[in-house]
Parts: sequence; structure tokens; C-alpha cells
Amino acid sequence: MMLRFAVVRGGLGLLTVRRACLSPRFTHSAPQTEYRPIKKVMVANRGEIAIRVFRACTELGIRTVAVYSEQDTGQMHRQKADEAYLIGKGLPPVAAYLDIADIIKVAKNNNVDAIHPGYGFLSERADFAQACADAGVMFIGPSPETVRKMGDKVEARSLAISAGVPVVPGTEYPITCLQDAQVFTQAYGFPIIFKAAYGGGGRGMRVVREYEELEENYQRAYSEALTAFGNGSLFVEKFIEKPRHIEVQILGDKYGNVIHLYERDCSIQRRHQKVVEIAPAFQLDPHLRDRLHADAVNLAKLVGYENAGTVEFLVDRHGKHYFIEVNSRLQVEHTVTEEITELTCGHAARVCEGRSLPELGLRQDKIRVNGCAIQCRVTTEDPSRGFQPDTGRIEVFRSGEGMGIRLDSASAFQGAVISPHYDSLLVKVIASGKDLQTAASKMSRALAEFRVRGVKTNIPFLQNVFANHQFLHSTVDTQFIDENQELFNLKPTQNRAQKLLHYLGHVMVNGPTTPIPVKAKPSSIDPVIPPGILGDPPVGFRDILLRDGPEGFAKAVRAHQGLLLMDTTFRDAHQSLLATRVRTHDLKMISPFVSHNFSNLFSLENWGGATFDVAMRFLSECPWKRLQELRALIPNVPFQMLLRGANAVGYTNYPDNAVFKFCEVAKENGMDIFRVFDSLNYLPNMLLGMEAAGTAGGVVEAAISYTGDVSDPMRQKYSLDYYMKLADELVKAGTHILCIKDMAGLLKPEASKLLIGSLRDRFPDVPIHVHTHDTAGAGVAAMLACAEAGADVVDVAVDSMAGMTSQPSMGAIVACAKGTKLDTGIALEKVFDYSEYWEVARGLYAPFDCTATMKSGNADVYENEIPGGQYTNLHFQAHSMGLGNKFKEVKKAYTEANKLLGDLIKVTPSSKIVGDLAQFMVQNNLTRAEVEERADELSFPLSVVEFLQGYIGIPHGGFPEPFRSKVLKSLARIEGRPGASLPPMDFKALEVGLRAAHGDEITPEDVMSAAMYPKVFQEFKEFTANFGPVDCLNTRLFLDGPKIAEEFEVELERGKILHIKALALGDLNKAGQREVFFELNGQLRSVLVKDTVAMKEMKFHPKAQKSIKGQVGAPMPGKVLEIKVEVGSKVEKGQPLCVLSAMKMETVVNSPLAGTVKVVHVTADTSLEGDDLILEIEE
Repeated sequence: MMLRFAVVRGGLGLLTVRRACLSPRFTHSAPQTEYRPIKKVMVANRGEIAIRVFRACTELGIRTVAVYSEQDTGQMHRQKADEAYLIGKGLPPVAAYLDIADIIKVAKNNNVDAIHPGYGFLSERADFAQACADAGVMFIGPSPETVRKMGDKVEARSLAISAGVPVVPGTEYPITCLQDAQVFTQAYGFPIIFKAAYGGGGRGMRVVREYEELEENYQRAYSEALTAFGNGSLFVEKFIEKPRHIEVQILGDKYGNVIHLYERDCSIQRRHQKVVEIAPAFQLDPHLRDRLHADAVNLAKLVGYENAGTVEFLVDRHGKHYFIEVNSRLQVEHTVTEEITELTCGHAARVCEGRSLPELGLRQDKIRVNGCAIQCRVTTEDPSRGFQPDTGRIEVFRSGEGMGIRLDSASAFQGAVISPHYDSLLVKVIASGKDLQTAASKMSRALAEFRVRGVKTNIPFLQNVFANHQFLHSTVDTQFIDENQELFNLKPTQNRAQKLLHYLGHVMVNGPTTPIPVKAKPSSIDPVIPPGILGDPPVGFRDILLRDGPEGFAKAVRAHQGLLLMDTTFRDAHQSLLATRVRTHDLKMISPFVSHNFSNLFSLENWGGATFDVAMRFLSECPWKRLQELRALIPNVPFQMLLRGANAVGYTNYPDNAVFKFCEVAKENGMDIFRVFDSLNYLPNMLLGMEAAGTAGGVVEAAISYTGDVSDPMRQKYSLDYYMKLADELVKAGTHILCIKDMAGLLKPEASKLLIGSLRDRFPDVPIHVHTHDTAGAGVAAMLACAEAGADVVDVAVDSMAGMTSQPSMGAIVACAKGTKLDTGIALEKVFDYSEYWEVARGLYAPFDCTATMKSGNADVYENEIPGGQYTNLHFQAHSMGLGNKFKEVKKAYTEANKLLGDLIKVTPSSKIVGDLAQFMVQNNLTRAEVEERADELSFPLSVVEFLQGYIGIPHGGFPEPFRSKVLKSLARIEGRPGASLPPMDFKALEVGLRAAHGDEITPEDVMSAAMYPKVFQEFKEFTANFGPVDCLNTRLFLDGPKIAEEFEVELERGKILHIKALALGDLNKAGQREVFFELNGQLRSVLVKDTVAMKEMKFHPKAQKSIKGQVGAPMPGKVLEIKVEVGSKVEKGQPLCVLSAMKMETVVNSPLAGTVKVVHVTADTSLEGDDLILEIEE
């Protein structure tokens, strides 16, 4: 077909248009029309537009009829009509509303006088208008011939030219193939725009800027138009850059009368779909406004336009306007015109009856503009993902209302299901005021009041639009969104209440989110905080540290009269007794009491070590937030943490700069004293940690890990001389405090006197701090012996959290030292109050309490040398594996494993290595001799192999041979300090990656968490994204969830308290979910929770794992239209893989990387949920 381009060339060769005079052949003669009253109207549509028309008809006393598809049985529009009937039985969702024959049949069978088409679907189909006429049913809209002319964009252009209305250069007829588009681009170049010839609303519309994009966009535009309008015909226009989009509302009658209802500015668009509409247009030149109105009315009169319609124009940067199209139907944005003119869409029905505009009192000189109105289309789309449609169930809906606000909606209610089959519009919000700024202010307030949970919405994006200075004070064009990327700096919605309900529901359905070692329930009794906390806390040792710095602090400690105590209740005590599971919630409760009554503590150990990863991994809380909150509550007592030398708070080696950065951030967040140790006493690792802590400005406490027995002359590997030489090196390196870290509780009173006495004699000015465990029951005696020998500080735990594998009793030490030169100055009665709190709090952690399986300590620790925390864990593991009666064998194997490895100092992670080897021996029924003999053929635990390679350092006395060589064979060996050869960590790149994955709320503390524990941090962020911060829940609710009919309160923040009642647990549905019902602040709420046990027996489409680079997931729910690759295909980064369709929009899924397609998990027509796995690519 030869293409003709509707362009008239000007004298300068530029593309221009020429106004043609109206010739007689285009004049319209009004026919004689009979008045036919309408008593019953059917709306052949759905959603909010159907409801809007129903309301207008009801105001006119007209009975209403709704139609609905099988998928829309629960939709609100069918409930708002007087009658409702099913159409398109057995048809797909959209096809049902395109079934002309069935719609006419329903109308005839139910005595419908007139049909209103709404917008979209059949509203611009001439054959539908004709079918109504043929059936004797009035069509509330233009005549079939007018619909045909205006619906054919090409013919509409031709008529506009005839009416003297300027048009954009474009094809005169619909194109039939890609070659036609190529011909047009050869003549006019790029950019161009494809437009659906038989519909609007942004469907079938694609801008093409380069030749390489032409074919793909042609196919997508054709497919979208075919799906949306039943006809894929397109025409091509030259694309006008950065125009304003102005449209004029018109209304005509059957007698040739046409009036305009002023204009609307619809320039704020994305994907050519309007987002915000304003009436009248802001800062529009009055002469241009007059020309737009006149052109719209003249064109309408030319074609004999009847009923409501819209003439759309583009206005370029020079103030020239160009006709785009006529929408021969009611527009989505008709609401703003209603607001400023006070003329409703009900006039369309009266015109259809045969009444004239003058008869209805509608004369142009009587139509006035009253103020300004703005409409926002609130949609279920995610602006952060390119406005991809979201689907699902609305769990919460609270609208913004009040003076000057109007809401038009249909699916906006709690429990509504947003399907992928229809448009993503949720609610239209219309704000009215005396001017743009007033209306915008009302809109901003209304948007802030909205609460929509369960599906993503564009509300945060709209709020940014209404905060934009250009929008409020100047004009905008269709590139406004693209050119203001700050609009996408979306403030994340907190959604805390609903997320908490999801968490509670998850626990009620699936049980605790943290692994439970024993079948015990948390106590139902909450601990009571001791009374008498008034005013500011007294001055403590931290005030000395802040005033005099680390060196002055160390001098003050050494000069102190009496014994100082470090309280481990906040960390090591519960690590040893309760599997490190104590939550920040319970620590915060008692913190003010500690601050006011224990200000003379040397320090409070509350951070580092295992607490760091366990906080994220099992308690789902941020360890940094714990530090910050405790610091605010206890400002006067120094905080102490455990730093694993070059391993920081991890179990592996990190680049040196990572250890330095960690200490820096810890100090900034309130940490004071860094107890630096190495599990092998490997000096290079310790020196690095000491330097990092000192550079950060912290107090450096170098800790020598103790093992063996210095009082036994038969045990000489770890002799007194060994410890003294190591102490010499640490003091020489500048430690502020020297610590003996007795992780297994091996220090006997005699050894304590010998070791501490020798250190005191050698280093009279250096404070000495001793840490032990009470596994054998001799801890109090050993610590008193250390104090008598010259120790300045010893570690204790409050009585109810002391003993066994924990630290010695605080109360016992305080009582024994009272009245002596070692007097601690701590009031014993306050220790009792403190202990009472923890005695009750400990009951909350019954599922983790070591006393569930271990009833006492055991002096056999002097033989097996198992550290306190590990002793507890091994005991739990033995019982969980059914080896509870064989725990003695496990301990014996631990002793043998230690000898196999050369008699190690056993502290995390070296203790874990020995423990792994011991369990390996028990599980495989191997003796020490058999392991040594078969070392070259056995498959050892990875931790054992890596230790022998040198990954954690070099043990005292070297590696055991020939055992090491037999295990490693040809594996690589690391010489020297493991972390020394690691390249520096790029924190900036890490932060960029985290922001891309989790948003801009990433903090420096988050970066450090990810640096230490990448996978654990990722899982923690995923948890909080789903369930929010759960640290506001009390511990019983966190672990066990509420009981049915239980009422409780949750304080989100000061002044924001949720009143919650658990109501019921629903049956399993087809999707493997259970509905859990709550009452929240007096309102019914429910959440759908996947039953993980039931789902194992049901088949579901796999999800793409974000952590696996080559897995490509569905960016949105939808249906697969086309798959462009197959297994074995080579793909480049950005190459199209498949096409999805959702809400009548098509999205091309591109390859995130170059590689080969390994597996394809979908076929054409597969329905997908968000993140469903599409295919896998191998690099």
C-alpha cells in the first residue's frame, strides 16, 4: 500500500499545517428527533466508571443494571446497581466485556432502554454502537458513524485537517506492516510514535527513537492494541518532544448544538497514561485557550458530534497546538471537569433521550469555571520498578477524605482482590480548591491519610509530585516524570502494624521462626522491673573514660580501691545458658535499673562475639540498634565487647580495613572497651585487632586465652612461661588492660594465684582483668583467688544467670568481698532485685535453657576443656540427635579430637573445629588411632581442613604432623597471618550494591553487618521486608505467638500503641494458605499465611532466588505471551527473553547478564505471580 502523509509544506521547507475553511459538504443538518425517556440504563463496563454512571442515573431517577464477568463476581460495581447479570460465561476476563452479542442479549432480556459504554472496552467500538441501534437500545454516546470516524485515528486526522485544525505529521491510513513504518521513518526520521488506530488510554502506544528499536516496538504496540481493542491496527506520527497535553471536554446534542466545558491539563504521564489531571490548565495563554476551545467545538460540529467527548491536543514549547485525537466517550478524568463546572455526566443520558442543550439550560455563555480541581489516579503499581502492576489482596484500606476531597473507586476496600486481568486503577482522588495551590494542598493531605496494605501503590510517587516546586508553581510537560528522577526517591511506607500481624500469623500457623532446641513453652509470666528509678543515673566509670580517655581510664582502674566487676549478664551469661537468644526487648527493660544501681561496675559486656550474628540470624533484630538503644539507657557504665582479633565478630578472616572500619563504627555507636583475643593466641591476629580498636579510640583490653593448668608441672605446652612471654608482647604493643580469658573455666585457685601473681609482679601498672566460666563449680573461689593475687577486675553474672557454664555469681562475689579490702561497693539487696528480674525473664527462654537437658555443671571440664558456651551447645546437639545418653562419649571424643589437632587453645572458632571433629568421630564410630591411620582417605569436616590449611592462623607449637599432611595432601597451605593477603574491602561498592537491593535507607552500620555476614544480613533484610521490626513484641509473642482470643498491646513507638486481639485461624485454601483473623484497634484485619508444612505436599511454581544471579523472575504478576529463547540459546545482557502481559500492558523481560539459557520454566500462556522463576542463565 502506498502511504500518504498528511503534511503541507511551508515556504521554508518546514513541516507546517494549514487551516482549511469549512466547506458546505461538511456542514451538519440536525434531524428531527423524537424524545424517548430512559427508565433503565445498563453500563457495559466495570469498576469505578460503572459506579459513577450508576450514581448519576440514580440521581436522575433512572434504574441501573450492571454486567460482570465470572472473574468479577466479588466486585463492587455489581453490588451498586439495581440489577446485575453475568456476561461472557466461559470467556477470558477481558473478552467477557467485549462480548457484544451477550451484552445486547442481557439488555433485551431485561428491558434496558439505554447502554452506557463507560471508557475502555467497547466504548469506542462503532460496531457496538451500531449493535445497540439495531437492537432498539439507545447508546449513550455519539452515533455509530461518529464513533467510527473518531475511533479511526487516521480518518479523525483527515477531518481535523478539513476543519482547519493543526495536526502532527503522520500516516493518513493505518499501517499494515513493519515496512510501512520503515517508509515513514525514512521520510521523517526519529523519534516517532505508534498509536492504536481504534483505542486510547496509552494501550498500543510506543515511542521509538532508534531504528534498532523499531521492530520490537511495532510488535509490542500491535499486540497491545489487538488485546485491548480487538484490532491491532496502528498509525505512525512524528513524536513531538516535551509538549503539554491539553484536552477539551465537549458536549453535543442531536440538534447540532456543541459546547465546550473548558480544558484539562493531562501532561503528567508515564507510558503515555495520565497520572495527574488538572482543570483548568495552569498558566495557559488566554489566546491559546480560546483557539483550543474553538478548534474542539468546530471539529465536533463538523462531524455532527452528539453526547460527551474529548478533543485532545499537544502544545509545543512555542505555544503551537496540534490535534491528536477525539475520544468519543467519557474520559477517566471527566471528574475534574465536573468539579469546576458543576455539570455531571448525567447530562449525557438526557441528551441521549433527545433533549437539546438549550432545553437543559446548557449554553456556552452560562458555563463558568469555579476554582481548580486536580485528579490523581491511585494505581496498584510499583513506581520503584518502572510502575509494574502489582496484584493481590488488599489487607488494609483507609482512605483520605475531608473537605474538598472526592473519591471515585470500586475495588478499594479491605479484602478486595486486585487481579492482573484489568486496569491497575484503584481509586481516583479528586481535590478541589480556589486555585491550584489550594487544591494541591488538599490532595497532599488526602494522600498522606491513605493506608493501603497488601499491594503496592503509586501513592509515595504522587506525594513527591505534589511536593515538587515546578508542578506547584510552573507548567509541566509530558517529560515531567522522566526529567525529575527525584520523584522516584520514594519514602518507604512503614506498614508496621500489618507486617506485625503477618509475623504473628506466621508463628501461629508455622511455629517459631527461630529454631527451638527443646519442646518447652515460654513462660506466660513477664518479669517485673524493680521500682525506684528516678532522675538521672549517678556518675560511673564511663564518665572517667569520656573525660580522661583510655589511658586515664586505665590509671583510674588500677588506682581503684576494692574489686571491680564486669557484668556478663547482657552477653556471655545468656550465650552460655540460653543459646545467646536473649532479646533487646528484655535487655532494655532492666537497663535503667542497672544504670541507676550499678554505676560502679567496671563495665557491662553486652555486644560482640556470637551476639552479633545471632541477633540477625535468630532474633531478627539489628545488633547495632541494640547497641544504640542500650547506650541511650545506660550512659554511665562502660560497654565492653568481644572482638575476635583479625576475625572481628565473624568466624573467618577479613581484609584489614574491614576490621579497622568495624571498630570505628562500633566506637561511634557507643562501644567503649574492646576485649581483643585470638582463638589460637596467634599474636599477629591479636595485634591487628588491638591496633584497630586503639585507632578507633577505644580502650584496648588484650585477652590471653587460657587453657591447660599452669599449676601442674606435668603440663608444659601452655606453661607459666608461655603466658608471661605472650603478656610481654601484648603490653609492649600498648594494651591498656591485660585480660586472662578462661573460656572453659579451667583456672583453679592455686593456678589463679600463680598466674595472676606473676603478671602483677611483672606489670605493676597495668590493670588485670580475669574472665572465667563456672562449669566445674569453682568459679567464685578462683575469682577471689585472682583478686587476692592482684586482679583489678573479675567477670560475674547476676545470680539467676550465673553458675554452670556461665560466669560465677555476682551476689556470691559481692557478699564474700564485703567488708574486706576487695569490697565491691555494690549493694547486695540491689543484686537480689536484679536477680529476681532475670529469674522470671529466664523463664521466657525456656525452649533454649540449658537446664532442659543439663542439670548441673561437671568437673570433668578439667579433662575435656570444653568452653562454657560450647559445652551447652554440644549438650543440646547430643540430645537433639538422640545421643543424650552418649554425651559422655561426645566429651571423650572432644578430648581425643583436641589431641589429634595438637592440643589447641579452644575458643571460638578453634573450639568449633575441635567440636566438629569430635562429632565426626562419634557419628562414624572412629577412635583417635583410626582417624590418624585413615587420615588420607577420610572426608573431614570443612572447618578441620581449613584449620589445617592455616585459615585461622598458626597454633602454638605448630600443626600436628603427619596428620596435617595426610589430610591436606596437595591442598594449598597459608603461611603467616591469613588476612594479610586479602585485598581491601570496597565499602563504597558494597554500599551501592546494598542500596540497589534494599533501598536508600541503608546505613553505615548496615554496610558493616553485610561486610561481616553477607548472607545473614541479606536474610535479615528479607525478614524485615516481610515482617517489619519485631523487637517491639514481647518475647513470648515473638517466640510462640498469641493464643486465640488473647488480647494484648504492642507499642510501636512513644504514643503509638496497637491494641490487638487474635480471633481465629482459617482452614487451608487451594494456594496452601491459611487466613488468620485479628482485631486491630477495634477493626477486623486478616492476613493470608502460607502453611509451610502443607505446601511441601502441594506443587507450586518455583520462585527466583535473588541471591542467584542467573535466575530470572517475573517482574510482575501476569501471563506469558511469548518466549524468545530456548534452552541452549546464547544471550547478551539486555536481550529480550520473553514478553509478559498484565493489566493489558505488555512488558519485555530482558536478560540481566550474558550467558547460556540453562532451563526454561514457563511456556506460552503460563500465568505467573511476582518473582516466579522464568528461566535460568549460566554465565
